[in-house]
Amino acid sequence: MLRTVTATRYVTPLREGGSLPGLVEADDDGLYVLKFRGAGQGPKALAAEIVAGELARDLGLPVPELVLLELDPALGAAEPDPEIQELIQASAGINLGVDFLPGSLPYDPTDPPDADLAADVVWLDALITNVDRTPRNPNLLRWHGNLWLIDHGASLYAFHGPDPLSRARGAFPPIRDHVLLPAASSVAAADERLAGRADPARAASLVPEEWADGSAYGEFLTQRLDAPRVWADV
Repeated sequence: MLRTVTATRYVTPLREGGSLPGLVEADDDGLYVLKFRGAGQGPKALAAEIVAGELARDLGLPVPELVLLELDPALGAAEPDPEIQELIQASAGINLGVDFLPGSLPYDPTDPPDADLAADVVWLDALITNVDRTPRNPNLLRWHGNLWLIDHGASLYAFHGPDPLSRARGAFPPIRDHVLLPAASSVAAADERLAGRADPARAASLVPEEWADGSAYGEFLTQRLDAPRVWADV
């Protein structure tokens, strides 16, 4: 179960993403990147963040802690931007918080990670159909010298259309554009390391019922893990 914290102070908007996440302080004295339930992609993007992020964590990949974050719309009263005020109002209640990594740096492709770690990340992103780990938008950070995976809301995009389970077993051609593929060792070896350890049902069970049907996400990934795993042929 994800921890639940309550936002106590809205610090500042973060302009890096199209969904206008914000930085907030919570009642556990932590700082979190707040992903708004009322943003354009809606709660399905937050569901994808949880399923992908917690699946990665189960596999030992470095992902910041995810929490459920209770938001009081009154926290946005001092925000001068009416667009952000509207977003805060539309997101009253439970949202997603991502542990803030202060001082983290964008990924530098001239300083790639260990080749096996790179292969593991490529394998994960092919599994979760993540279109958003490209040279243009790596969604990777360096923090205290280590690589961290962030921003998985664009994963599992089949759930934004009809009948996502019908697309579960398909190949994933966009993986050819993955930012870590040039640095990766054998993805087939990563498949041998990781496939038997993946637990999509556990990750999917963490999605709040009011956001999405978590069991469908779990079934989608379970089907993708069934052999033959054509998407893992990178």
